[in-house]
Amino acid sequence: MHVVVLGAGILGVSSAWYLRQEGYQVTVVDRQPGPALETSYANGGQLSVGHVEPWASLETLPQLWRWGFREEAPVLFRPRLDWAQWSWGLRFFRECSPTRHHRNLQALLNLGRYSRSTQQALRRDTGIAFQAADHGILNLYASRADWERGARAAAEITRLGYPRHRLTWEQALALEPALEATQAHWSGATYTPGDGSGDAHLWTEALSLKCQENGVVFRFGQTVQGLEMQGGQVAGVCLKEDALPLAADAVVVALGSYSPLLLRPLGIRIPVYPVKGYSATVPLRQPGAAPSISITDDASKMVFTRLGDTLRIAGTAEFAGYDTSLNPVRCNALVSRARTLFPDAAHYDRPTFWSGLRPATPSNCPLIGRTRIPNLFLNTGHGTLGWTLGCGSGKALADLVSGRTPAVDFSFSGP
Repeated sequence: MHVVVLGAGILGVSSAWYLRQEGYQVTVVDRQPGPALETSYANGGQLSVGHVEPWASLETLPQLWRWGFREEAPVLFRPRLDWAQWSWGLRFFRECSPTRHHRNLQALLNLGRYSRSTQQALRRDTGIAFQAADHGILNLYASRADWERGARAAAEITRLGYPRHRLTWEQALALEPALEATQAHWSGATYTPGDGSGDAHLWTEALSLKCQENGVVFRFGQTVQGLEMQGGQVAGVCLKEDALPLAADAVVVALGSYSPLLLRPLGIRIPVYPVKGYSATVPLRQPGAAPSISITDDASKMVFTRLGDTLRIAGTAEFAGYDTSLNPVRCNALVSRARTLFPDAAHYDRPTFWSGLRPATPSNCPLIGRTRIPNLFLNTGHGTLGWTLGCGSGKALADLVSGRTPAVDFSFSGP
């Protein structure tokens, strides 16, 4: 059985690996010249199982109202004459109810824990090096009210079985001495010891090589134009560069934010909308002044992660359709905040900026599983959590293609 996976990011390559382990013939198609060169390329680097709280909640709504349409705000909504954008927004408000928020949080935590154990096993089996740091994640809060909100979230995550602790400033400083100069900015912290960080691009690139060693075929530089249907099933993938479709017994759509565009002509509409995120990568100047634990700045919604001899600063969410251009105001905000918090850590005059489109669903829960077309599957909609949920999603997808129920409590997509 030949399975064609569309997309060579974290989700596509993870799917290909586990499908090949099931014995399928697997081909991966991607328009880029290599793996993980779009959304998977330069994200914040956090493997954040303990930070999977859905954006949609009653506590989030006042923040969104406060940020409004300010250019430098952590979340920026650019209204467009786009029904997909407004429909997504309406669904988002529906997911803010306490019942739905709790259900979504439980589902994401289940998938996150499963993915963590899956990736740990794969790390042991393959020895992939990806600048991993298993030091946990520190969340820092600027006000007492925000710290109390963070403590409530930490208590809920802990109650659901994944420890996340409330810390005083003194406890946070003992864990991360590089924070000493920033004491005036913070009221307190939470700490998740089971979380970590690593370079998602390095991981995906290395895993793609392992895939190829095991017989997976990668067709880079080829653009998917559509799917060929026969008898109510997908028969092949139409590529811009080839006159004839690539024959397939099954197809997995792992195209991130571009998944809805491929599916729409088939009458399949999925609630995935692109949310642009930014990052800046700067070379370290004084490693001792840079954090060794990945930091989340709750006030600015930014993360600071050391990756090798660089510091990755990432964050913000911009609802602007499929625009991938770099906004100088938002880029400079990343560097300015890092310079304020860790002034001696890095060469802030030498940033490398990046932007990528995160495929977000209103609930933050990804879409994994079969569509109403029997041999067409989804592995998309992971939003900011693709790196955290990637391995578990790929393994679960391979189970579903094989007709098995995955070993995780999650509402997988069905016809």
